[in-house]
Amino acid sequence: MNAATAYEQCENITRHEAKNFAYGIRLLRPPERRALSAVYALARRIDDIGDGSGPAAERIAALARVRKELHAELEDPTSDDPVWRALNDATSHYALPIDAFEDLIDGCEQDVHGATYATIDDLISYCRQVAGSIGRLSLAIFGTDDMAAAVPLADDLGVGLQLTNIVRDIVEDRQRGRVYLPADDAAALGCEPDLSGPPPAVAALISLHCARADEWYERGLGLLPLLDRRSQACVRAMAGIYQHVLRRIEREPLAATRGRVSLPTWEKAWVAATSIAGSRR
Repeated sequence: MNAATAYEQCENITRHEAKNFAYGIRLLRPPERRALSAVYALARRIDDIGDGSGPAAERIAALARVRKELHAELEDPTSDDPVWRALNDATSHYALPIDAFEDLIDGCEQDVHGATYATIDDLISYCRQVAGSIGRLSLAIFGTDDMAAAVPLADDLGVGLQLTNIVRDIVEDRQRGRVYLPADDAAALGCEPDLSGPPPAVAALISLHCARADEWYERGLGLLPLLDRRSQACVRAMAGIYQHVLRRIEREPLAATRGRVSLPTWEKAWVAATSIAGSRR
């Protein structure tokens, strides 16, 4: 399989499986868009294993196989798998921090094992694994003149996005037996981390979590001046969509306990369009 065909399949995966991500990625130049699609396609594969319904032991074994393939395929590419083929080509053009995929696998293993989090610091460490890792990979594709300053900011922005995911997906995660909100925060407010308890206490816990996500966005969006105009637009679009979701939850915290909070297509398109105008250069 040639690289062009492999990239096309990765872009199809991105369009169909990552609606929010796709609004931002389409604003990049074609080479960066293709490379980021390859990164997303592998991240999606890893996430799908972690989120699967099979026995935990089988999912852990499958994640171990991906970890092994990650090194084998990039050192000596032999597979005709479109995801590995595209990622191999992307690594020949961009200095991708491949260890970031290792972090993502580590985080997915925690999910499979049903990890819970005692403190916000514990939860932030997990967020850095599963989302900060994607921020670092994306930054390698965007490029910047000040990588030392940009890397921690990309990581911080990933944390903000993941904290939003957690509060947005409370119902779905609970159905999978996953609880992410810190136990000490829940205890201090008079409810449980799975959001069982008096509605005022549950609303307070969700609001606290939203406020923390806002703090991470404020830090992480300091990345924007370090990026070129196209990359700025991409990041503004992706972060903007998630921030709009967060605003909806902040206005009605208990809505997150009834189902996944999302935006209509027109609003996502509007955020993506305005992100272009907001980019500086």
